[in-house]
Order: sequence, then structure tokens, then C-alpha cells
Amino acid sequence: MAITAEQVKELRAATGVGILDCRKALEQADGDFDKAFDFLREKGLATAAKRAGREASEGFLELYSHGNGRVGVMVETNCETDFVARSEAFRTFAHEIALQIAAGAPHYISADQIPSAELQHEREIARRRALEEGKPENAIERIVEGRLEKYKEEVCLLKQPYIRDENISVEQLLMQNIAAIGENVIIRRFVRWEVGESTTA
Repeated sequence: MAITAEQVKELRAATGVGILDCRKALEQADGDFDKAFDFLREKGLATAAKRAGREASEGFLELYSHGNGRVGVMVETNCETDFVARSEAFRTFAHEIALQIAAGAPHYISADQIPSAELQHEREIARRRALEEGKPENAIERIVEGRLEKYKEEVCLLKQPYIRDENISVEQLLMQNIAAIGENVIIRRFVRWEVGESTTA
């Protein structure tokens, strides 16, 4: 059964779960909204999404050095209570995020942080490239959007495939940890340094 964008949108609005997880749940439930909703609840994702709105002001700064000091990362992750901030599960998650940042070199945490001027610039590059490749005029917009999504995957931490399991994104890893830990967890900010890189933008 073909799942429509409207069905995915409706389930996403009800659960706050990511688009891919909603689509997968609907496919497994043959388009049945209630079954898909229950499936997401069983996986703990729907409750994780609800927790995502709660205040998270406790936390931990993870420092990570990679390649004999060639790459350094500092990342702040937050949760709701000091008890969770001291837990092994939370600190393991913070370390995994630091490893991801070292390997993936993202520029932003999420796509909404990308400046509109940067997105417009990337859009123009993608359009020019599609025209130079001789793509049909009626397909160019779709190609441009696809390349823009690919760009967001490269530069946004939450959209990157998780380094230990490329079948899930970092955002899905975050939701899994919110569900397992039982509190809202936020990746607040990070910095990544690499020896020899330019300090000017």
C-alpha cells in the first residue's frame, strides 16, 4: 500500500517522531494510523518526542581528542536532572556525540541553524550543476531539492548518519536515548578544532 505524505504528516503531528520513522510505522501497519501510532509508542519514540519539549538545564561537557591530538571536540549535552547528568548512559551518549562530531565535522546541530543565505548559495550551485549536466528542465527542481537535502545531511549533526550504524541518523540516536534515559536530552552546542585549519570563515 502506498503511504501518502499527508498520512506521514498527520502521524508526525500526533507523535513528534521523525518523518522516516513515521513512514516506516505506517508501512508496517498497512496505512492504519492507530496501529502505526501504537507501533511508535512500543518503540518508545512517541514518548521520547513528548519529552523533547521539557526543560533541560543540567548536563555535561564532553572533551574528546582524536588522532594524537589532531582533532579536538567539546560538546555540551543537557538533561533535566543532575542524577541523569551523572549517569553512565548519559555520559556514554555525550561521548558518542563527540566521536560523531570528530568524524563527521558538522557545522550546525540542526538544519534550522543554517543561514538562509548559505542555503540559497547551495541551491544556486545545485541548479547550475544540474543545468550543466543537461538534466531535463522539468526535473531540475526535484534534483536541486535532493542535493540540498544531501548538503544538510553533511553539515547538520542531527541529519548525519550515525558513525556506528549508518541505518539511523544522529537525531534517531538522540530519540532512542531520550526514550531509554527517560528525560529530555539536548545537544546544546559544540566546537571542533583541527590542527592547521584556518580560523577565518
